[in-house]
Amino acid sequence: MQLCESAERYFIGRSQQVRYPEDDKITMKLYDIDPGPLSPEEVRMIVEIPKGSSNKIEYDGELNLFRLDRALYSPMHYPGDYGFIPGTLAEDEDPLDVLTLMQQPTFTGCVVMVRPVAILNLRDEKEGDAKILAVPTQNPRYDQVHTMDQIYPHVRREIEHFFQIYKELQGAVMKVEGWEGPMEARKAIMDCRQRYLDRKASPEAAK
Repeated sequence: MQLCESAERYFIGRSQQVRYPEDDKITMKLYDIDPGPLSPEEVRMIVEIPKGSSNKIEYDGELNLFRLDRALYSPMHYPGDYGFIPGTLAEDEDPLDVLTLMQQPTFTGCVVMVRPVAILNLRDEKEGDAKILAVPTQNPRYDQVHTMDQIYPHVRREIEHFFQIYKELQGAVMKVEGWEGPMEARKAIMDCRQRYLDRKASPEAAK
């Protein structure tokens, strides 16, 4: 019985933010992982939603686990693996979003090294909502893809169409402000990284 309890404690403690009286240690949140040693040319991505899913899965930083936020109101599915770049903070106070082109989906919680090739600028009723478009670095089929122009135009139109209307039945209006290339994508990553570091260094973050 004692062995089973020890094993259960180990596996739960590795995956969730759990406090134990005797060691009082907290597991690092995924938001706080470094974006990677080669950032912004190559960055870590935390997958929330695998390609082909119609479920809006989100990482919950308070619980330190993934939860179902909602099913998409429209009969649509994500055109790539979707998640966030850790160690960044976007305008909406969440980590910077990233959509990665995949032949096969990975899974929720998977860490993927990706190369940013473009950024899609969107805006809802409140604020900007940019999406980084990336390709995996560990798939030789994408080794030659480094810019937006190397993505088939129809694929770009599919992605743009998806983000333009996927919230429509919720009553939310998304305005597409256009694509920009890899230089702008890398700049957005650096800006969001600096915003994250500034926030962590602020007196409020130390409380």
